[in-house]
Amino acid sequence: MDWTALWLSVRLAVTTMIVLVAIGVPIAYWLAFSTRRWKFLVEAIVALPIVLPPTVLGFYILVAIGPASPVGRAYAAIFGRGLPFSFEGLLVASVLYSLPFAVQPFAAGFAAVDRRLLEASWCLGVSRPATFARVVVPLAVPGLVTGMVLSFAHTLGEFGVVLMVGGNLPGVTRTVSIAIFDSVQALDYQAAARTSLLLLAVSFAILAVTYGVQRSARLAWPSR
Repeated sequence: MDWTALWLSVRLAVTTMIVLVAIGVPIAYWLAFSTRRWKFLVEAIVALPIVLPPTVLGFYILVAIGPASPVGRAYAAIFGRGLPFSFEGLLVASVLYSLPFAVQPFAAGFAAVDRRLLEASWCLGVSRPATFARVVVPLAVPGLVTGMVLSFAHTLGEFGVVLMVGGNLPGVTRTVSIAIFDSVQALDYQAAARTSLLLLAVSFAILAVTYGVQRSARLAWPSR
């Protein structure tokens, strides 16, 4: 088993999850409570990676962060290296690819909060940020946990986008899914089976935790 690739995948999944919490929560909050008519366009953009082929998404990301793009030139000027075929490039691709798997559960969790509780909090003089921290977040915990674990699991098993943007550089961009592919290509089915079994167990555990949290939330709030 390629432990270096496994550790790289875990590090990528954890970092992606953290970034998605930081940028996904504000987007999800806006989607849940905004009354803008054009909100559906933002929802479509967020959900686009679900239906877009990974190779297509990876190609556009590669072009967007490549040395000929403004983003790529700015990054190279600051850090002295390019974004493609680097861990940072993988992180950008992973955040975009897993965005709907975080934002949609977040938004569902926020939308499930009873607005009367928010209005009561505002009437008591509590500010909107404080209401968000004390009322919205505790009641939306199941949605937040679901989004976090799904984004982690989705990133952990990435293949197409990772291969397009990062290639297959051992210790740098070679993730566990690419390691499985390489083992199959080399006809080393035992190594591929061991790694695949580990990912299967991790995926099952993640889904079990997700459904367990959702069930606990339904029991705690049977009227919702």
